[in-house]
Amino acid sequence: MMSLADFQQRIEQGALSPNAAIAQALEAIRVQDGTIGAFVRHDQRARAQSSGPLRGIAVGIKDIIDTADFPTEMGAVLYRGHQPRADAPVVMALKRAGATVIGKTTTTAFAANDPTATVNPHNHSHTPGGSSSGSAAAVAAGMVPLALGTQTGGSVIRPASFCGVAAIKPSYRLLPTVGVKCFSWTLDTVGLFAAGVRDVAAGLSAMTNRPELLVPAHVAAPRIGVVTQAFAGAPEASGAAALKKAARAAAQAGANVRELEMPEIIAEAWRIHPIVQDFEAQQSFAWEYGQNYDAMPPLLRGRLDESKGGTPAHYDAAMDVTLRARQVLAAVFDEVDVLLTLSAPGAAPAGLASTGDPRYNRLWTLMGVPCVNVTADIAEGGLPVGVTVIGRFGADAWALAAASFVEDALRG
Repeated sequence: MMSLADFQQRIEQGALSPNAAIAQALEAIRVQDGTIGAFVRHDQRARAQSSGPLRGIAVGIKDIIDTADFPTEMGAVLYRGHQPRADAPVVMALKRAGATVIGKTTTTAFAANDPTATVNPHNHSHTPGGSSSGSAAAVAAGMVPLALGTQTGGSVIRPASFCGVAAIKPSYRLLPTVGVKCFSWTLDTVGLFAAGVRDVAAGLSAMTNRPELLVPAHVAAPRIGVVTQAFAGAPEASGAAALKKAARAAAQAGANVRELEMPEIIAEAWRIHPIVQDFEAQQSFAWEYGQNYDAMPPLLRGRLDESKGGTPAHYDAAMDVTLRARQVLAAVFDEVDVLLTLSAPGAAPAGLASTGDPRYNRLWTLMGVPCVNVTADIAEGGLPVGVTVIGRFGADAWALAAASFVEDALRG
């Protein structure tokens, strides 16, 4: 994989020119993408910008995020050839930091259930996950050092786990979602993929102009609460092994690690996530579903068919649970610095018909807290398995630092 931090260092030292770095990405796309299928399209004539902390950094943008230089088709026939007039604010943030937007990466249709043809770079007979399929695969295959995705249930953290890359779903609204196709305004969050945690931190720091997000050279050993999420069902053997391995490695590196039981209101929040998501999706897709029913992607269309009975009363009750659960979760962080949990049930499933199960991600999306994927283990078939480090709302810097601590501990 391409390390963003390594590129930055070499460019700063004059050992690599920004345009040579962009040329590396273009060549990697030329060689790899015919097999992986991570990009919808890319600019073969892309050049580096002249200044900024991300100059020379090629970035892939999930194709539900508006770009003025590329169509935004959302993985859906209905938007074939759709050309926005403006870049989304997150795209402009990257450009202002000096990054080169090199192309658009694949997404499941409308970032929902209907999968892409993108394959997992580690094993081409397995899914890369979704809905940010192309962004995770592009970074994992070494085509770009940074990519943007989005998460409403588990669409950043799960593909990061399946593809063996670092990723962050930041605190809710740290990054604006203006110019991103809305699924659920309570849940939608823009996230980043990169090779390692320090790379993710460097990308997020540059695009937000927040130097405090950079991981320091030395990270103090954190207090870690391990959460198995029993209310979400038992994981596969590979998922359970990855969580155990990460907890053990962190403890051996000096962290205070203990298992935590979540209060019942947290489990209730996990149960009501679909109520919030589906009620808002009915409104977000009102035009597509109401006026273009036959052109809708079949799995999403079926999901909207099934959730038409949601009522404002059900939604309001679910939002009440959400607010109470967020307050209770905030108190949990008085006991520990971060939580450590599963990123996925296990390794990436075989085949491309499903992008995997988000059941271990959706609670934390609803809570709005920062989540960082760290690769913890390699399962049968050479497939990576990740774990998630979760911080208090707004404590993205500490979540990244603690995730880097866990990542370093696993590398031993």
